[in-house]
Amino acid sequence: MNANSDVRLPAVSVIMPVLDEERHLRGAVQAILAQEYDGEMEVVLALGPSKDRTDEIAAELVRETASFENKRVHTVPNPVGRTPAALNAAIKASRHPIVVRVDGHGMLSPNYIATAVRLLEETGAQNVGGIMHAEGENDWEHAVAAAMTSKIGVGNAVFHTGGAAGEAETVYLGVFRREALEQQGGYNEEFIRAQDWELNFRIREAGGLIWFSPELRVSYRPRPSVRALAKQYKDYGRWRHVVARYHEGSINLRYLAPPTAVLAIAAGLVVGAALTPWGLVIPGGYLAAIVLGSLPAGRGLPLKARLQIPVALATMHMSWGWGFLTSPKSLAKKVIASRRPAVLTAG
Repeated sequence: MNANSDVRLPAVSVIMPVLDEERHLRGAVQAILAQEYDGEMEVVLALGPSKDRTDEIAAELVRETASFENKRVHTVPNPVGRTPAALNAAIKASRHPIVVRVDGHGMLSPNYIATAVRLLEETGAQNVGGIMHAEGENDWEHAVAAAMTSKIGVGNAVFHTGGAAGEAETVYLGVFRREALEQQGGYNEEFIRAQDWELNFRIREAGGLIWFSPELRVSYRPRPSVRALAKQYKDYGRWRHVVARYHEGSINLRYLAPPTAVLAIAAGLVVGAALTPWGLVIPGGYLAAIVLGSLPAGRGLPLKARLQIPVALATMHMSWGWGFLTSPKSLAKKVIASRRPAVLTAG
């Protein structure tokens, strides 16, 4: 797709859930407005109850684009502050046939939308997505980014580490045909996390295709502290267990590795302290593994960043595992009770 094409490009709605994003919001929206895409575009920001300057920055962006003919920013309130509610509010307020999901701390590569629209046409998919490319702005964030893009950090998750294009269970963020979103009734708002997986599950149940392509790339800004990273990964683990209970058969060894590691390390520490020093072999072996694994992951980074990679890896693994182990059955029951059957296309 290019400026010389005789084919009229479909109009695109970019939807963004926003909460406490004063640090990255302007850059994220500017990356959207600078897309190498000649079709009409709108950006809909669903504003949660932020405690920083997010709303002020959003208002500035609305004013600055008010006179643009084909690329404007709009806002819609999301008083509950939850991501799936924000996404549904933004979908309802948007109007174009292609819907691009972006987060407030995500930076689209310049040809992201053009490539996604082409892939939708070529594959016939209902949703296409690509790589969540973590990039830091300081030593700690560089360390987290290295951990999040390494196999020792996230296993074989292709949207983190890359892989061949093809059919997928789910993808990062996503570029949808509006008809698929409307057919399925949008996101299930009970899924505070993993709402992408659940929606894509329904789309696939209805016979739709979800497509991963490494051509699509979104730069992602990691959490700025150990505490924030721990909370993020605890939530990931907690909701991955909800998904496992929601959809039996969706779990695999990659997801079981962190909770297994938490239990093994805890048992090793107890045995080592109470019975025999041999028990410390397990936590010691884990520590050695993440230190050695951090060496290739940190290649090319400053020394201070490289030294923090094992901390990032341990935080991710232990928090994810703990979240998985402590995920309450009551949460899964509540979510299962809200289960929406996939809606098949009439005829």
